[in-house]
Amino acid sequence: MIPIPVSVVVVSRDRPDALLRCLTGLAQLQYVPFEIVIVADEPGCATVAASPFAGQVKVAPFDCPNISEARNLGISHAAGEVVAFIDDDAVPEPSWLTHLIAPFQHAEVGAAGGFVRGRNGISFQWKARSVDEAGAAEPLAVHPGQATVLTPKGHRATKTEGTNMAVRRDVLLELEGFDPGFAFFLDETDLNLRLARAGHATAIVPLAEVHHGFAPSSRRRADRVPRDLFDIGASWAVFQRKYVSESKRDSHWRAIRASERVRIIYHMVAGRLLPGDVVRLLRRLDVGYAEGLVRQRGGAHLLRSAAAPFTPFPAVKRKSTVVSGRIWQRSRLRAEAAKRVWAGEIVTLILLSPTALFHRVRFHPDGYWEQIGGLFGRSDRTDRLIAFYSFATRIARESRRVADQRLIMG
Repeated sequence: MIPIPVSVVVVSRDRPDALLRCLTGLAQLQYVPFEIVIVADEPGCATVAASPFAGQVKVAPFDCPNISEARNLGISHAAGEVVAFIDDDAVPEPSWLTHLIAPFQHAEVGAAGGFVRGRNGISFQWKARSVDEAGAAEPLAVHPGQATVLTPKGHRATKTEGTNMAVRRDVLLELEGFDPGFAFFLDETDLNLRLARAGHATAIVPLAEVHHGFAPSSRRRADRVPRDLFDIGASWAVFQRKYVSESKRDSHWRAIRASERVRIIYHMVAGRLLPGDVVRLLRRLDVGYAEGLVRQRGGAHLLRSAAAPFTPFPAVKRKSTVVSGRIWQRSRLRAEAAKRVWAGEIVTLILLSPTALFHRVRFHPDGYWEQIGGLFGRSDRTDRLIAFYSFATRIARESRRVADQRLIMG
């Protein structure tokens, strides 16, 4: 099969350090050919210019807090047949594009989405879901090890996440890209519903994984506590105007508002918000909703032909290796892992303690995957609370757990 050229679009705002970490992960992708398009504010652009990736990626300056407009700018600069999207606070597994793009060999597939692991690097934030025209999402049953192609049925669409999705560029042009009315939140849900209305099939690809960190922003803290609900309220109003009949909008909004109230009261009870914060956040939610009722919808500006020719990222074929040891050896083993990355390897560092501590995984800024936990502790959260292993058996087991995603052989 002829490889499909892919453009990876990364939108970044106020998070230059996260952007650099994301680029470090993208540089280890084992897929050819792909290009990287960075749409970023001034600090992000400056970080790219000062990084080893300067001159290897396309950079489009953009300093407006509107995720849909930023992604549309990225599409205009993208010259690939398929455009993939990942957030700046996410990192892909090395096999991400290999798995995510494979279903596009079938002409009926217009979009694809993968699974997203959360902040502990083990649990999933999102798997397979469908969404209806009220914005309600439900789990979908899909094959755990291969792509499942889903054709639209009724008023439900296949849900993809903006931090791990891909769409044919000509389909994005047909649908006029992302709706700028969704400055933040529901932007990809709107696209999913329009994909379904147009009859395009969507593939869900479990092995196409990214790790999403939920980095802090002006809208939320690092612990996912909301700072401002204005954009959520505004996006729900725009969404209603597109998909919810006028007679149902009041009851729909009351249900949404009640759900948001429960969420922020939960944070207050946990000590993460004060009572005054609850009042302020709900007020901002209402102000956003009122603004969204009069906000302009649509009007996306996309270039039919890419602003610049395809710029292949200089991908390097890498061997994937596992480095392992005891937690008290971490300084030496981290130095070894970084050295191996510098030598061109994909490195998984596993550090075990003689405990039953749960495991955590992170992508280190030096470019290696680090897993820390107890020899007898859970990695997969469905495991037994305590299971007894020898050191060698546990390392082999954890290597197998991520072998498909991390391309570990043997």
